[in-house]
Amino acid sequence: MFTFRTLFRSANCGIITNRTYFTVTKCCQNYIKPSPLNQVFTEERNFTKNEILYTSVRQYAKSKDKKKEKGKAKVAINESQLSEVINLESLKTHMQKAVETLKDEYTKHLSVRTNAGSIESIPVELDGKTHTLQELAQIVRKNPKTMVVNMSVFPQAIPAALKAIEKSGMNLNPQQDGTTLYIPVPKVTTEHRENLAKNAKALFIKCRDAVKDVQNKQIKSLKKKDKLSEDLVKNCEQQVVAIANTYVTEAEKILESKQKELLMKN
Repeated sequence: MFTFRTLFRSANCGIITNRTYFTVTKCCQNYIKPSPLNQVFTEERNFTKNEILYTSVRQYAKSKDKKKEKGKAKVAINESQLSEVINLESLKTHMQKAVETLKDEYTKHLSVRTNAGSIESIPVELDGKTHTLQELAQIVRKNPKTMVVNMSVFPQAIPAALKAIEKSGMNLNPQQDGTTLYIPVPKVTTEHRENLAKNAKALFIKCRDAVKDVQNKQIKSLKKKDKLSEDLVKNCEQQVVAIANTYVTEAEKILESKQKELLMKN
C-alpha cells in the first residue's frame, strides 16, 4: 500500500487538539477545501481505499490580558478654580461629617463586649427629636448577662426605645416587662462577631450614601448656574465626584479596619 503525507503549515499553526476523519470519494480525492487561517491540515492518502485522512490543527488565540483595574481615570482637583464656583469648604465639611459619624458609631455601637456605656448612647427618636437612651431611662447592669433599662420616667418612649435598641447594630434583643426593658448581653461567639461585622458594613453604606447625597446636591446646584460654560460645569462636576470618592475611600478603609478587629483577622 502506497501512502504519503503532506503537511500544510501556516504562519499561525498551533497545537493539535483533535483529529477529524473524512471519507472522500475517488472523484473528489484531489480536491482539498481551503482551510481557515487558524487551521492546518495534514493530508494522508490511501489509494487502495480511496480515503483521505485530515488531521486538524487548531490555532488557539493567546490568553486574554488580565482585566484592568476597575475605575475611571483620575481627575485632577483644582481647588482654587473650584472654590470660585462652589463653596468648597462647606462641601468638604459635610462629607467629612459623614465619615466622622461613621467613626463615632463604630466606637459606640460596635464593641465586641456590650457595656452600659455603649447602650446609654443609643439614639432614640421621640416627638421629632433625637435623644440618647440615657436621657430617657436609667440603665444598670443587673449581672454579667443582663442589662436593665428602667423607662418609668418616660413610659411613652418605650416603643421608640425598643426600636432603637433593636436597630442599634449591637445585636441586641430587648425584652419588655412593664416599664422595664431587659437586655440579654450577647455571648462573644463567632456568630456574634460576624453579625457585628455585617452591621459595620451597613453603617458604612449609610455613610457612603450620605457622602454621595452631598455630592449629588452639589452637582444639581452646579447645573442651575446659567452663567457658567458647559465645559466648566462638566469639569467642576468631575472634581466634585473625585472629592466625594476620596471620602468614600477613607470610609472603606475604616470599615476594613473595623471588620478585621471584630473578626480577629490580622
